[in-house]
Amino acid sequence: MKAIGYYQPLPIDNPESLQDIELPAPVPGARDLLVRVKAVSVNPVDTKVRKNAAPEAGQAKVLGWDAVGTVEAIGSGVQNFKVGDRVYYAGSIIRPGANSELHAVDERIAALAPKSLDDAQAAALPLTTITAYELLFDRLQVPKDGGEGQTLLITGGAGGVGSILIQLARQLTKLRVVATASRAETRAWCLALGAHVVIDHSKPLAAELKAAGIDEVDMVASLTQTDQHYAQIIESLKPQGQLAVIDDMKVLDAMPLKTKCISLHWEMMFARSRFTTPDIAEQGKLLAEVAALVDAGRIRTTANASFGTINAANLQKAHALIESGKAQGKVVLAGF
Repeated sequence: MKAIGYYQPLPIDNPESLQDIELPAPVPGARDLLVRVKAVSVNPVDTKVRKNAAPEAGQAKVLGWDAVGTVEAIGSGVQNFKVGDRVYYAGSIIRPGANSELHAVDERIAALAPKSLDDAQAAALPLTTITAYELLFDRLQVPKDGGEGQTLLITGGAGGVGSILIQLARQLTKLRVVATASRAETRAWCLALGAHVVIDHSKPLAAELKAAGIDEVDMVASLTQTDQHYAQIIESLKPQGQLAVIDDMKVLDAMPLKTKCISLHWEMMFARSRFTTPDIAEQGKLLAEVAALVDAGRIRTTANASFGTINAANLQKAHALIESGKAQGKVVLAGF
């Protein structure tokens, strides 16, 4: 099968940073679906792994943790899918990625893809949807249809996770949603997705909130550059507020949270699949729920840039855009 991989961590402008390769087709395990991949999207995790994770000597590492495709075969223990089903999912960080014509994935973390979206539009959703959903409902523990009178601040609202988190918070809770964006186009994007208020994260957050008539917020979803905004986030949170974080920092000092008794929550959407937790199937369930919301017209795709077919050259362009920090919504690719 065709695949795109790499043999050593290299800067994205190096022609060998991602390569078109041929690999044997995967053999599905008992709970696996063997999926013929139709479309993928690219996430920051792809760039982080590519830059830092060295494959075994002589072995290619395949990235890609968002896919849409058709089930071509099923494992002996598969219960919920059949050959021919069109599915979407984010895969597992400890298994080969989906930048390949065929891909094996545990059925418990997959769901039927939204019928109203094409393959590329649907491929934009899984990883960021799982991250946003788990952050909102599992980590911050906002009740469905709850949160009335409370305010959620989302830093990096126009990014992949922010773009779906704004929508989930607006559609499934009563929270007041404040997003951050620093450019006119990203501000407009956040407002179109449903943010009540958008503030500029290139300026001090506490002052920006106050200028918008908001003295303090109840919870913060810090999706990017947490180290830069950390002091301002703490200043902006109410006593006994909540902070949920997804990005990578060299150090996160939790002591400044003590005075206000702020709780800290980490969201890592790969935890359930990495450790095969007893509730691993919750990821498939939430993807099914969001697919229904999409088909009902309540949630829209976050795809915002299409980079053509799935090959090394196009994936290099996608990685470069994400590394620039200027991506808005999601970058998708479709077809081989």
